[in-house]
Amino acid sequence: MGPFDSIFGNHVIEIQELYKYYGDRRAIGPLSTRIAQGEVIGLLGLNGAGKTTTLRVLACDLLPTSGSVRVAGFDVVERPDEVRAKVGYLPDRPPLYDDMTVREYLAYAARLRNVPTGNVKKRVADVEELTEIGDVGNQLIGSLSHGFRQRVGIAQAIVHGPELVVLDEPISGLDPVQIMEMRELVRGLRGAHTVVVSSHILTEISETCDRILVIDDGKIAWSGTETELSATLKQGMRIALTVHGAGVSSQTAADKARAALSNLGGVREVEILEPAEAGEGVASLRVAVTSDVREEVGKALVHADLGILELAREKELESMFLALLGEGQEPAGRKRRKKKQAEADAAASAEAPTPSKEPS
Repeated sequence: MGPFDSIFGNHVIEIQELYKYYGDRRAIGPLSTRIAQGEVIGLLGLNGAGKTTTLRVLACDLLPTSGSVRVAGFDVVERPDEVRAKVGYLPDRPPLYDDMTVREYLAYAARLRNVPTGNVKKRVADVEELTEIGDVGNQLIGSLSHGFRQRVGIAQAIVHGPELVVLDEPISGLDPVQIMEMRELVRGLRGAHTVVVSSHILTEISETCDRILVIDDGKIAWSGTETELSATLKQGMRIALTVHGAGVSSQTAADKARAALSNLGGVREVEILEPAEAGEGVASLRVAVTSDVREEVGKALVHADLGILELAREKELESMFLALLGEGQEPAGRKRRKKKQAEADAAASAEAPTPSKEPS
């Protein structure tokens, strides 16, 4: 039993020894994993690692070359129609029709997914409310901003109430405000749907997902939570602090904080930084710890008569991701791509004719 089985129950996705080839080129494989009902899974990997191919197989948009993939109990090869009925898919380019209104398009998508005619209007209204696109329901899709088009793309993916929702780079091209809104939208799908989402923005995977699958060279290099990844790499975690000392200088406040924390159990190192904000007696620190001792850190600072302006865990997924794929070196996939490019360049150079000298 995996760590999420008791929380989320039955498995929606079961993958065993999955391979997908394009001609002679292996895109993914061997790949095996299970995803529990209600989980939000983040798919991480470098370009060319196999993320999109994996998502397309899950969505029954591609059939595997070999291996077994079951979604909600149905095999994607033996029962593709049943799988498609239980999956909602948002590819990296949403399948939208610019000359239809949002409401017309969602009703059309619902009918394509065999939503009963009598339920279409309610399902469209429900997903418009969930994705907050009701105000543009009568607008032509071609007139919408990129952010609203992404929302409409998610709405069409869930209009039939699928068990599994597959989202390929849903925040690509969004501005910071739209990213925050999309993050909340994806979080809102949790529980009612099982969600698999890929993104190249690591902090979004960290903020949105219950568990991370790291894909490298078409294989799952690692699976677990961000905290488990940190423990696996023995990096521990870091805490960002900003404190205020009444009636003292910023340096004195920093020294008081460091003294209060240096001998605290679980604290490895306390680093004084430039203050994150202006003000007399304001100091910022970074605390490296071996386990989550934020509560103990807060108590120690209060006991030292320091006000807490910020106490938060620093997000370190990017450094851990790179360490996992290469421990500070180039990942294998990138090395292979560079080697192939170098070989191609060498072959092209060898085949190029030697330029002749012009007569003087």
